[in-house]
This record gives sequence, structure tokens and C-alpha cells, in this order.
Amino acid sequence: MKSVCFFNNKGGVGKTTLACNLASVFAKEFGYRVLVIDCDPQCNATTLILGEERSVSLYDSDKDSDSREASTILDVLKPIEVGDSSIDKNISPIRSDTNRFHVDLVPGHPRLSILEDLLSQAWRDTIAGDIGGLRKTNWCSGFLSTFASEYDIVFLDLGPSLGSLNRSALIGSDFFVTPMGADIFSIIGLKNISEWLKIWIERYEHGIEICKSQSDSSIQSFDLQERIKIKKGFAGYTVQAYIAKYKGGEKRPTKAFERIITTFPSEVETNLGKYKSQYINNGEFALGEVPNMYSLVPLGQVFASPIGELKSSDGIVGTHFVQVKKYNEILIQVATILKKNIGLSEA
Repeated sequence: MKSVCFFNNKGGVGKTTLACNLASVFAKEFGYRVLVIDCDPQCNATTLILGEERSVSLYDSDKDSDSREASTILDVLKPIEVGDSSIDKNISPIRSDTNRFHVDLVPGHPRLSILEDLLSQAWRDTIAGDIGGLRKTNWCSGFLSTFASEYDIVFLDLGPSLGSLNRSALIGSDFFVTPMGADIFSIIGLKNISEWLKIWIERYEHGIEICKSQSDSSIQSFDLQERIKIKKGFAGYTVQAYIAKYKGGEKRPTKAFERIITTFPSEVETNLGKYKSQYINNGEFALGEVPNMYSLVPLGQVFASPIGELKSSDGIVGTHFVQVKKYNEILIQVATILKKNIGLSEA
């Protein structure tokens, strides 16, 4: 099983739309067993896959956990919220046959943001070598281990924060993908991510060494990550295309955007090249350019559908059909490169 985080310090780059639609391609087009875990307190992946009505019902405070449709990622972390170092692994994802994305889902929860403080304290304990802090910080690796034989690939949708929640998700994962927009802020985001990763990876591994010197058996007993897999886990980036002008049916480049885009390969190599996946050769980090889908994105949200599966009954008319087909073809190309970059075998 491979696990892939979709993550960027820069928001508004179509990260969730890309992650969920790629997950659908891996499931439907490639035939993989796919799980999506929504680790963003904004819960956009949950809303996109389930639709607004179903997702809202998950957070109804008047319902107890037994009467809700499914548990959420908050239920996984509930023991940590009440002071324990363990997690609840007895969580059943929402199954793929109940949504149009053909993926299983562990829904997110808005109250995840509250756990940032608790995980921040756990992080301070982690870098001091405290076993309790390490166990809390390793919640994601422990949770993912329960699905090792059930899925081929897990997609984790993370928010844009450089905080403890995202750090713990990355610690437990194998790879990460960085969706970017055609703007200078995405390049700044790359630099932020690079510096952030360097600092906390070094501190985590130092904390592990301290813990091992005190009680080496604790590392094995609680299945803690001794080395961070994403040190060699950068699986590539996408660029969300800017809205271009056309003349005579041909794209007219906008100089400012084109100038920024041409710097991406070197900026990615400089900032994230050191973390590249072992399956990537010659700095080939670009997964593809994802087109702007205009009104198709909100239609996908309204009807809880992958863009590539929108139909006339969803309001698709005229040239929309061409756009839907084009988007799906591009996603298949992106997914094919990503599959290679993470070393995923055939389904």
C-alpha cells in the first residue's frame, strides 16, 4: 500500500479538486483499491465526495456517534483529544459504492483544528524523546497500518498549514504531491515547505535517537517511524493553469504568468529536489498542467461527482462535454506519471 499526501503551503491551487479527481481515476480507470482521508479541517474533500447534505449530517451535534452515517478522522484522534497517547483504529470508512468517486472515505471534521494545540505539545515532547509524545505524533502511521492489506493507495488531503496536524500526517505517509498555481506565492510556498521539512525532520530523528537510548524496545512496541519516509517521498507537482486569452482558437500567453511558470522546474529542483522519490529520474517532477475548469468545478461540487463523470443530467451542455473529456484525459496522464513516481505496481 502506498500513501500520498496532497500538500502545499499556498492555498487556492485546486488541491482538493485534484486529489479527489485523481483518486477517482486511480479507482475507476486503473482499478486500484483507493482510500481518501480528509485531514483538512475545512473538510472540502468530504463535501466534494459526499455532497453537502451528507457531509453536514456527519457534524450534527444533536446526533450521537452511533446514529451518524460514519465516523470521522476526529473519532480516530478522540483518545488523544482526551489525553491518551493511542488512537481509535476501529473506524470503518464510507464505502465506494455509496459515492460517484468510487473511493472509500474517512471524512474530515472541522474540530480537527482544535487538535493543533494538543499535537503541538506532543511535538515538543517528541523532540525531547518522550515516548508519549512520539506515539501521538505517529498517529497517522499507526492508523494507516490498519489498512495495509485493504487498499493499494491512500490519498490524504491536507490543509495549507505548516502546523502539527500536517506534520504528523506527513510523518506517517510515504509520498507527497505539491499542487501549485501560476503565481509567485506558489514559489514562496515551495521555499517555506523546504525549510520547514528540513527543520522538523532533523528534530524528529534526533528525538527518536534520544528515545532509543533510553528504551530501544519502546520504538518496536509502538511501531514508531524511525526514519521519515518522505525524506525520499516528493512525487511531483502540478500547475493549475491560469485563465488565458485566445485568438483564432490559439492560446495567447500572458507574459507575467509564463515567466513564473518557466521558473518552476528550477525552483522545484532547488527546494524539493533533495526529497525526491527514488522512482523519479533526472528531476522529472512535473506531473502536468491542470486546466481551469470554470463552471465545471462547482457543478462537480453540487452533484458530488468527479469532473470526468459529469453528465447531461448534471447540467452538462454543449462544449462542456468536450471540456469534461479533455479534463479526464489530462487527469489520466497525470495519474500515469504519479503512479510511476511512487512505484505503484499494476492493479
